This record gives sequence, structure tokens and C-alpha cells, in this order.
Amino acid sequence: MGDNSVQKLLFRPVDNTPLVVFRVIFGALIMAEAWGAILTGWVKRTFIVPDYNFPFIQFSFLEPLPGNGMYIYFVVMGAVGCLVMLGYKYRYAMPVFALMWSAVYLMQKTNYNNHYYLLMLLSWLMCLLPASRNISLDAKRNPEFRSESCQQWHTWLFVVQITLVYIYASIAKMYPDWFQGIPVRIFFEGKKDYPLVGPWLQKDWVIYLVAYGGILFDLLIAPALLWKKTRKAAFIISIFFHLFNSVIFQVGIFPYLGIAFAIFFFPPQTIRKIFLRKKPAYISPAHFSVKYKRPMMAFLLVYFLIQLALPLRHLTFPGNVNWTEEGHRLSWHMMLRSKAGFVHFRIKTDSAEWVIAPGNYLTSKQAAKVATHPDMAWQFVQYLKKDLFSKGIADPEIYAVGKASLNARPYTTLYNPEIDLAKTEWEPFRHATWLVQLPPD
Repeated sequence: MGDNSVQKLLFRPVDNTPLVVFRVIFGALIMAEAWGAILTGWVKRTFIVPDYNFPFIQFSFLEPLPGNGMYIYFVVMGAVGCLVMLGYKYRYAMPVFALMWSAVYLMQKTNYNNHYYLLMLLSWLMCLLPASRNISLDAKRNPEFRSESCQQWHTWLFVVQITLVYIYASIAKMYPDWFQGIPVRIFFEGKKDYPLVGPWLQKDWVIYLVAYGGILFDLLIAPALLWKKTRKAAFIISIFFHLFNSVIFQVGIFPYLGIAFAIFFFPPQTIRKIFLRKKPAYISPAHFSVKYKRPMMAFLLVYFLIQLALPLRHLTFPGNVNWTEEGHRLSWHMMLRSKAGFVHFRIKTDSAEWVIAPGNYLTSKQAAKVATHPDMAWQFVQYLKKDLFSKGIADPEIYAVGKASLNARPYTTLYNPEIDLAKTEWEPFRHATWLVQLPPD
């Protein structure tokens, strides 16, 4: 297939119904995510209560607004989501939301979730798209702005993105503990008191069904939605799968976003008949011309090469990624393992030596993460170092002493207790030599 043929495929005008319908749903969901974060107490637990928020190390300059400022922040973010849903001032509203959500994502890791990362990616991708050219206040206020079409790549973008998410999520599950159902069993133990379904979730056959069903769903759902003969059945399975996750795991808007992605796998005329019966049908022209083809093709190529490479970067580090966490984030490793641990920090100066427990500085959830997530342990040490300096204690040695457990294994050392983390540099592209590898089973 020649370069010209690829351009024709990518830039061919097509019915924009799937794109504009998705914009409405996406706007409603991000509005619900922002305002729901306030109502459920997520904002309070994540940004108001903690004294320190564990931002991504490269974005340590990001800090929550003081006082109750983050409540106002999320109220505004939800209002911007409403503008996206309505298609009002979309070209401004969408980038504003993308910036605000990116800041939320990057300024804390205690409640890290791959779904939040996906939402950040989608928000920026939506900034590139003419998603308010129909069924929007922008189009209603300016009839010349209205359009019945978009370019083919505008919809294929979502198909490729979600396919990568699912396939990498499936591959990540293909390891011995998952095949034995261990993580699922641990997750479900905490659900045994759920009305009606709790006892069922403890049964072996249910655990293995979820474990192997999760692998198969993630691996096959995108191809099944793409193939006309299996599309309807795949969509029904997708609805059940995502609603199950919503009820059992309470993962916010992601299940509903996952269902909404199916819009891009169905023919535009099908989506139009369901949602917009009065919208005129669009017939793609035989001949068309588009500006800026090559720059956009270059951008798409670079973007998806990054999306292909990021989930594989853990292969460049030694050891088990579920243990060391090196390359775990941004990789669609979703709910793959259970970790527990305990740690304290030994402080040593020329004249004294004492122990500090993370719980004296952090919330219980933060302290638990520090015991099992090396980057957060390193950050806490730097936080401690600054706190001690403010109290007149300069140049202390700080050692992490504790143990962790992966998927209910016996507790074992994760951080080398003989290495001074206060004088250890963080090198994101190199293996942290102060980590102790997981012993073989």
C-alpha cells in the first residue's frame, strides 16, 4: 500500500456521528468523575488530609491548592466537563480539562490508577478532534461551523488506543500467579460480605473464571468488536464485563467509558440510528483534499510508537516488575497483584540514632504504599530529610528497614537496609540497586 493510499484511508471524510456522540458521553463522564470525587470524599482523602502527596518525581513542583482549594478546583473541572458535554466553547474547554486532569494525575501517586492515565491520554487526544461540529452549542450558535463529517483517523484513533490498552492488559496477566488465580482470590476475599454475590466470589470456579476470562476478554474484545459477525455478542459481553467491574471493584467512570468505546467499532449509520435519527446520513466523497497530512501522520506515528514502547520498558529492568515496580506505571498493568508490607526508617547522625515510622507523617494508605512502592519510599526519605533539616539536623543518614509480600508470599526484604537512601539519587532509566530482588518460589 503506497503512501498516497494510506493518506486516503486516514484522511477520508466519514460520518462524524460516533465522534460527536462520544464527546457527549465523555463530557458527562468527566463531569461525573470530577464532582463525584468531591462527593465520595476522594478529594479530601487524596489532597486535603495528607501533608504530602507523592507527586510524580519529575513533577515534584506540582502541589495541591492550600486549604479547601482543591474542592474549588474539582468543581471547576466538573463544570468544564459539562461544557465539553454540551459542546460549548469546546476548543477551549477541552484543553482546560486536559491540563487540569493532567495536574491531578501527576501531583499524587497514592491513589494511582491506570484508568486515570487513560483519561489523561484521551483528554489530550480529544483536543485534536473536531468533536463539537454537531449536536453542540457551538454548532447551534454558528451554523457555518456545523459539519456532518470528520476524517477517518479521528475515529480510528480511539480504536487503536483502546486496542493497545486491552492487549497489553491481557499480556500483563499472563504470569504464574495470575494463572493460579492468586491475585483474584485475594481481591475477592475482601468482597465476601457483599450482599448476594459475596459468597459466590469465594468459589474456586468463579475465581478461575474471572482470572482466565479476564485474559481472554482483554485479548479478544477489540478483534471481536471489529469483526461484524461477532460484534453484537462482543458488545453484550463487554457490557457485562464492565458492569461487573463497576459493581465489584468500584473503579469510577472507567467501566462506562469502556462501554462507550464500542461506539467507534460499529458503523456510523448504526450509531446514527440509535442516537441521532434526525441527523442526515453522510456519504463519503470520491475525491477530497486535506491540508497538513504529513505532520499529522508523523504525530500519529510517534504517538503510537510511544504507546507501543512504554508498556514494554519494564523488560529493560532486572527482576519481577510486580515486585520492584520498575516500569509498572503507564503500562496497563491493571489490578494484577496484591502487595502488603511494613517499614520503618532508621535515622543516623554523628551523635544519635533513632527510628521513624511513616505513620507519624503519612495517612495509613500512604504508609502502606511506602512499604511496597520503592519510588514512594525514596520520596518519603527526601521528605524526611527536608523535615529533619528544618529541625536543625543536617546531613542525616536514612535507611529503610522492612519487608513486603507479593501475592500472599512470605514477607521478605524489598529495600536494602544497609544503603543510605538520603544520599541515593533517583535514576528513572536505571535499575535501583538498593532494591532486593524477590526470592524464587
